[in-house]
Amino acid sequence: MDTDWDEIDHVTKVDPAKPLPAALDALEGTDLVVVGGSDGVTAANALETIRTITDALPTTPVFQEPSSPTHVSQKTVDAVDAIAVPAVYNGDRDHFVGKHVDMFTELGRNVASVAGEGTTALLETPILGEGYVIQHLESTAAAASGVDAAYTPEQVAGAALATELLYDFPIFYLEYAGRYGGPEDVEAAARVLEETTLLYGGGIDSREKATEILAAGADAIVVGDCFHDDLERFRTTIPTE
Repeated sequence: MDTDWDEIDHVTKVDPAKPLPAALDALEGTDLVVVGGSDGVTAANALETIRTITDALPTTPVFQEPSSPTHVSQKTVDAVDAIAVPAVYNGDRDHFVGKHVDMFTELGRNVASVAGEGTTALLETPILGEGYVIQHLESTAAAASGVDAAYTPEQVAGAALATELLYDFPIFYLEYAGRYGGPEDVEAAARVLEETTLLYGGGIDSREKATEILAAGADAIVVGDCFHDDLERFRTTIPTE
């Protein structure tokens, strides 16, 4: 599928390692669901989560965001609308290069089974690169990605420019991983991006925070923790017309 980012301003991040809320109808207001997490995720629980969500909301696009090659399989690839692969600028080499090679090595094993069709058959599901900056140093995401220093707003802008002009990734993701980071980094990235979609995730648990981040220039907010922890708060993060 081709993602119409102009129609997306609210993204829900669903962690396969956490229980799903019973009331999945709360997702009806979100524009996109991204399945992924840093700890306790497997290809099996990712696939189960993807299938549960797509069964409950068949018209809502669902992406998988694997942070490890072990999170993805041909079954998860086939079950989603796209795979979003993070490239963590302020992480270690594994999380910018090494795990990408590992993931495609695993997926590439399937090429031999589609003789004559090669990677065209393998990659019918779009695979999207995400330029990624993790700013919460005490988060599980930072520990898993080898992040030991946050970026200044100037470095955030530089990473955003690299995403658009050098790597040509369609997504630049500012991740505060459970902590609200405010608008400063968003404004820095938004000033330099023209084509790349700017996502912000971290600590969005109210309409006020959602509105502030969108007003700062984010194309979409990503809401995760309060979907699992507090559906009433989650509902307040969904923008209204």
